[in-house]
Amino acid sequence: MQEYTMFISIGVCLVLMIFTFITDSISRKRKQLLFTLAAFAMLQSISDQLADLYNGDISTLGICITRIGKFLVYGANIAFVYFFCLYLKDLLIVEGKMKEPPKSLRVVEHILSLGVLTLLISQLTGLYYVFDDGNVYLRSQYYFISYIFPMLSTFILLATTIKYRKHLRKRLFLPLLLFQITPLITSALRFVAHEVALTSASIVGMVTVLYCFSILDANSLVKIAYQKEIELVKQTTFALVEAIDAKDSYTNGHSKRVAEYSVKIAERAGKSKEELEELYLIALLHDVGKIGIPDAIINKEGRLTDEEYTVIKSHPKIGYEILSKISISPELTIGAHYHHERFDGKGYPEGLFGEEIPEFARIIAVADTYDAMTSKRSYRDVLPIEVVRSEFVKGIGTQFDPTFAKIMIDIIDSESKLQMGEKLLAKMKAT
Repeated sequence: MQEYTMFISIGVCLVLMIFTFITDSISRKRKQLLFTLAAFAMLQSISDQLADLYNGDISTLGICITRIGKFLVYGANIAFVYFFCLYLKDLLIVEGKMKEPPKSLRVVEHILSLGVLTLLISQLTGLYYVFDDGNVYLRSQYYFISYIFPMLSTFILLATTIKYRKHLRKRLFLPLLLFQITPLITSALRFVAHEVALTSASIVGMVTVLYCFSILDANSLVKIAYQKEIELVKQTTFALVEAIDAKDSYTNGHSKRVAEYSVKIAERAGKSKEELEELYLIALLHDVGKIGIPDAIINKEGRLTDEEYTVIKSHPKIGYEILSKISISPELTIGAHYHHERFDGKGYPEGLFGEEIPEFARIIAVADTYDAMTSKRSYRDVLPIEVVRSEFVKGIGTQFDPTFAKIMIDIIDSESKLQMGEKLLAKMKAT
């Protein structure tokens, strides 16, 4: 049974060491400490098993392995507590924003240093244990001293963790407590039952728990940081939209309306909540390239000349160049770059055909055209809804993606019925 426990412990430690090495979400120093903790947990399991395996073997190899093994078992126990002390210190300083580590942690370091010195002395004096003539391991009457240094240090670390819990995030506080309490309990059982494997297994288990919660905590921090960056992107988006709409009094509010129509179309197409939120931002910025178009052309009364129209057609590329600088959300460029592409390949700037055009851009193209036709322009008034509907019917499969054009027609029809119902209700109330 003890052999199985050792092999399982070694396997878990190896996996932890590999995972810790390849993990990027934890700081470099904390990765090193977790890696070292797993390494010492594995060393203790191996040393203990080998020492037991060769216990009573009077060959030169047996004598060397038993003595080195037992020394490493005791030494690894001290080292394990020491590196956990460093781990806690790093948490309190880096995450807890403490200017300097608690003095209690320095006390722990001194106690453990004394423990190492006493362990070395025990090798010469037999203070902790001896080997008889048959190379059999025997505890000495002062064996209990070996427990004083790691257990006293663990009690101090536990008290420090509780005292400074406000400097630790809740996600890490519980595993830190378990990490310290569990080995204390198993060490007490070991003192009574002489069962080292139980202590080793508990240490391995606690290292696993600590690693898992460290990953969860790190991922949580990454998520928070990402959400802050997204919020910054949103604020930047709204500022850009205001700048775009301010250039043209006739299209004021156009960007917001196109975003709302786009979401309405996508919602009917079965898109998820996350996709709808992403599409809204992309659609808001579809005309951001117009920032680079001269006001004289944007606000010109009447129709544009061919030269002026060529300048206007450059706004998708300008928009792409502006938004491509926002590296956290490269998808933002989709609407700005491709909303003037046509389903039949006759659009601009790339002349993409059919599903070569990004799906969100195909949705925005429909919403953009609808708002353009239902808004007053410098060269014309709002088009009648019947004309708008017929343009979408004509554009199915040519200018527009058939799926989204049909959804837009359904929206027009449903809104027309709603308006008719409201008018009828108003007449009935009037009479």
